[in-house]
Amino acid sequence: MDTPTRTPLRSPPAASSRLDIESGYQSGFANEFATEALPGALPEGRNSPQRAAYGLYAEQLSGTAFTAPRGHNRRSWLYRIRPAAMHKPFTPLPSERLVANFADVPPTPPNQLRWDPLPMPAEPTDFIDGWVTMAGNGAAEAMNGCAIHLYAANRSMHERFFYNADGELLIVPQEGGLEIATEMGRIELAPFEIAVIPRGVRFAVNLPDGAARGYICENFGALLRLPDLGPIGSNGLANPRDFLTPHAAYEDREGDFELVAKLNGQLWRADIGHSPLDVVAWHGNYAPYKYDLRRFNTIGSISFDHPDPSIFLVLQSQSDTPGVDTIDFVIFPPRWLAAEDTFRPPWFHRNVASEFMGLVHGVYDAKAEGFVPGGASLHNCMSGHGPDADTFEKASNGDTSTPKKVGDTMAFMFETRTLIKPTRFALETAQLQAHYYECWQGLKKHFNPEQR
Repeated sequence: MDTPTRTPLRSPPAASSRLDIESGYQSGFANEFATEALPGALPEGRNSPQRAAYGLYAEQLSGTAFTAPRGHNRRSWLYRIRPAAMHKPFTPLPSERLVANFADVPPTPPNQLRWDPLPMPAEPTDFIDGWVTMAGNGAAEAMNGCAIHLYAANRSMHERFFYNADGELLIVPQEGGLEIATEMGRIELAPFEIAVIPRGVRFAVNLPDGAARGYICENFGALLRLPDLGPIGSNGLANPRDFLTPHAAYEDREGDFELVAKLNGQLWRADIGHSPLDVVAWHGNYAPYKYDLRRFNTIGSISFDHPDPSIFLVLQSQSDTPGVDTIDFVIFPPRWLAAEDTFRPPWFHRNVASEFMGLVHGVYDAKAEGFVPGGASLHNCMSGHGPDADTFEKASNGDTSTPKKVGDTMAFMFETRTLIKPTRFALETAQLQAHYYECWQGLKKHFNPEQR
């Protein structure tokens, strides 16, 4: 197993952090951050001075159109040792495991689909080579829709860097930690946490535990944001202060490195003679961030009925239709169930939206078995789904006079307004469970017209 030694990025001391757990981070969601790894590296009163301090280059990184409304405009100014344009020409890097145009995948079956976890690679495989596209919709070239990937890796990225021009990456680790060194600072990520790497930001991933596995939602469309809370009020769900963005940190290294880019679903590689993680200071509101899912403030019923899963919404990518999102990222964390005379697990339902689920830890409360950590399921538009037979029987006959704790679990869902199309890999892999449908076949007929 190859775990290369990486020259530490230089960063300022973290004495000003709000909490010890946030050491090295800045708190808030999409704030106007300002951070420098060397004193005075940030210019005062302007973005592009005639001569930047320390001989740095000023470079703007734009995540939205220049003319986007102020409340939606996302951009950052970077002050770096060399500009991002400085690399050799890109050449194709073939990959048969990635999909970015979902008009070209096989016909989507209306069946409920479920997969076992990806096995860890037999050969040395880094974070980028470990991706495989499972499903998605839309197209990267149209900047609409998403791709859902699984990753399994057993090797750190050695003298190799990556950026994605197709969309932002929502990374959900399931097994093994990730040390993500980005050009805007370092993120340490573990299971039960998520990270979002914006479109275009360059990074490298080290595997501190030697191997890692998880999920990625690649968002081609509008940037992920926190949902409005409406009748919930001003607090609840994911609190903005719990989102953490790294302080500036940089590498000043020269050598023979590889820069990998993803554009329209294709990988490209270029030789680069220096580390691209050379941003000494930056300011703005377009930057990578992380969030601990255990800090989610869960909302639920304290009277009767099981609310819609929208109460578990962490992040959303809005569409051009008010109230209808392109992507919803929803979690099902530990929580108390208190509704009386109510079927407490998720009910049977069919949905105009489509749902891709994953499990980070424990057992999902609607499935007694078969849905395991690292696995996934897909219930597309109007495909009937819900609790399996064992869960239904237990919940239908359980005591609802006292609250019950759903603990030791963390499941999530990528929900979209359009069909989530499985790829050929997803439909043909040995991880596809051929007998998933059987979990509902044991449901008993209880109908009796003579008894209410």
